[in-house]
Amino acid sequence: MTGEDLLHLNLPLFDGVTAAALAGLDLNVKEKTLDAWEILFNQQDQDRDVYFLLSGTLLAVYWSMEGREVIFTRFPTGAYFGEIAALDGGERSLAVVARSASRVLMVSRQSFLDLIESVPQIRQRVTTDLVQRVRSLTAKNVELTTFSVEQRVASFLIRLAVERDCLEVRGVVEDAPTHAEIAASIGANREMVSRTITNLARRGAIKPSRRRIELCDPERLSEHI
Repeated sequence: MTGEDLLHLNLPLFDGVTAAALAGLDLNVKEKTLDAWEILFNQQDQDRDVYFLLSGTLLAVYWSMEGREVIFTRFPTGAYFGEIAALDGGERSLAVVARSASRVLMVSRQSFLDLIESVPQIRQRVTTDLVQRVRSLTAKNVELTTFSVEQRVASFLIRLAVERDCLEVRGVVEDAPTHAEIAASIGANREMVSRTITNLARRGAIKPSRRRIELCDPERLSEHI
């Protein structure tokens, strides 16, 4: 795949980058398809490629020694991930699993490092994204240590609506996470999340249905944070 082919994919990391900026780089890039629930890589794996989600749904997951599953993030289309292992040469800290059939773009570690070294726009975006991730993890840690389960669920739903650009009255989150996925994302159990979702619906804040959550009253939902 040439640099020009890469730009035609309209990946956010390459927004504004010209073909001329990539012309001198020898990029090792290829596509990979995943079936639903196939593992792309596991925690402590040694591969250091960087990936971009082209289509489908991927989850970044941590499995504890006791078998508990913690979902760290759900990648939006166009997102890149795996860059930490590429940057420091270490092993994978999380596993990435396909929630549905997915396509990813694989960029070799050396190609990714060459991009950072040669293209200032990409270097700046990667740096900014890493800083934002630190801020996000700090906020999540505060929630886990100070928020009740109800507050964590409400915060999760509002954050999800912001990410999907539907935080408004009658806004709808399509392909919504299951109660088990929400629980694994906020450090709770499925039963507590289910009770909270039911309570929020009873109070008129949301209207949940199968794989869909309608925001009936975002202000009422935010009152629970």
